[in-house]
Amino acid sequence: MADVAFLRSKLRAIPDFPKKGILFQDIFPIFQDPIAVETLVTHIVHHLTSSNLGKIDVIVGLDARGFLLGPTIALRLGCAFVPVRKAGKLPGATTRVGYTKEYGTDYFEMQEGAVKAGQNVIILDDLIATGGSAKAAGELVKKNGGKTVEYIFFIELSFLKGRDVLDAPTYAVMTFDD
Repeated sequence: MADVAFLRSKLRAIPDFPKKGILFQDIFPIFQDPIAVETLVTHIVHHLTSSNLGKIDVIVGLDARGFLLGPTIALRLGCAFVPVRKAGKLPGATTRVGYTKEYGTDYFEMQEGAVKAGQNVIILDDLIATGGSAKAAGELVKKNGGKTVEYIFFIELSFLKGRDVLDAPTYAVMTFDD
């Protein structure tokens, strides 16, 4: 796939970030090139519209990088966009789910009623590593009566097996095996 090779060429590898021994894949150079952004959006929309997932009602974007393309993808699909944010960042009544991180517990929230009973949902984020934050978003969707039909990521670190903890199929535009 030429589009995936093009997108991969735009990533910037940063050694020892956020800590020693990690090779961080920086996605922000993609956003410095409008053609790369369009390529990423089009790739994801094409995947969704050709995957027999049925009608998609909502794109749920995870704080904060899921917000970068989530609204644009939702617009292209003619569906809603719903943000999942870190605790305390959304106004009004929210549903909260905790998830374990390497150094403690963090919390995600979604506004109550943003996902309605029976709606088909895509969960979108930039990266899947261990799957904890995506799993928490899936739990929020379920608590609000929605059904996650697929998780989509720009990048998957497949050696961490994060997709194994998720309750729906997973698609990653780019995969790194080490």
